[in-house]
Amino acid sequence: MGGGHAPLLDLHCCCLPCAEMGDIEEVFASFLAAEAVEGEEALLYLTRRYKGLAVSACAHAIFFCRLLQALRPSSIGKSLLTSLADSYSLKVGIIGGGRLGKQLARALVAVGRAPCSSVRVSTRRPESLPDLQKLGLTCFYDNAQLAAWADVLFLCCLPSHLLSICSVVRPAIRKPCVVYSLITAVPLPRLKQLLCYNAIVRPQYQCPGKEPTKEYGTKGTITEALQDLAVVQATCPLTSQAKIKVNGKWLVGIFYAALNISMWQSLPHQEALAFLNDLCFPEHCHICAEKKASCPRFTRESFVSKSFASSMTQVETFPWFDLTAAQLRESPFSQLLEKSESVQNHLAVLYQACFGDWPTKTSPTLAVAEPGMMLDQDSSLSTTASNVFSEIPEETTDCVSKSS
Repeated sequence: MGGGHAPLLDLHCCCLPCAEMGDIEEVFASFLAAEAVEGEEALLYLTRRYKGLAVSACAHAIFFCRLLQALRPSSIGKSLLTSLADSYSLKVGIIGGGRLGKQLARALVAVGRAPCSSVRVSTRRPESLPDLQKLGLTCFYDNAQLAAWADVLFLCCLPSHLLSICSVVRPAIRKPCVVYSLITAVPLPRLKQLLCYNAIVRPQYQCPGKEPTKEYGTKGTITEALQDLAVVQATCPLTSQAKIKVNGKWLVGIFYAALNISMWQSLPHQEALAFLNDLCFPEHCHICAEKKASCPRFTRESFVSKSFASSMTQVETFPWFDLTAAQLRESPFSQLLEKSESVQNHLAVLYQACFGDWPTKTSPTLAVAEPGMMLDQDSSLSTTASNVFSEIPEETTDCVSKSS
């Protein structure tokens, strides 16, 4: 109805008796009222959907960063909840200072407890981010410098800017940096081609329901939302009740990314497995205690083919995994995750432990918390300390030339 209502019906020109004209006015008024309600509902739906997507994206980014940090030597033996606050913390770079980039930076610092010195933002207008600078974050405009510095590089730019950004950062990216793309319009194969790099993670989100995001509400910040247990549970990638779903291969990709970190540190695969098992399957596990069962354990075959596992020596590291392939094809870990409910339940506990603690009677896989139940940020989850497919993943090929 954007251009006004007169072209549809001019009541003053109708040659009708007064009674009939009154009826038309009443029907027309009812129509306008109904359209206004539908418009408000549509706007509310879009607002909730955007809020839910932003909360989910930030929550998953926090979990990813904590998982990587937990496998760094300085963090081994520390809790996952506080791992990002380590003095040798993960260096996180964010390209893009728009709404999502700013929300992600705030969430990493406020919820992820990342030191401000370990989070940097590159944007064309750094002067537009005074609130982040007041927090102590470094904001500047040099995408290549940021890519060379970062352990994790988040892409939060517009799709139309991606080609020029990739041409600048491609020569600067070095292993074991992980590129984490929040540009939903650009698929993984295209990102791999543009960057000539295979350590890329890209979550994909779906909203299958018509009313997917009531849990998130429309007010409050993302940081505030992630203090609510119901919201944290709603973002869990392993819950069957999630109304905004992230693709399952995203979780597969970030675990292989963690193994790449261990490989780059020359950590023998047996030690890497021990750290992962202590992290994911703690000694005092209420899930297994309730079922009077033993916790599952990761083995070499959980991540590499049996033939490749049989050829590995005790001191050998895991290979460098192609993360794009891990998210596009089946792998030992994706098959394990699909088949093992016990592994799913334990990883759900690990995920929620990133954001605090919850009442022990509230199982993350069997119950949903009431909205407003706040998390205890001082608690922690105790942590002590063939390749993905049938052959070793090859290095990235078919790169876009610098002239493209």
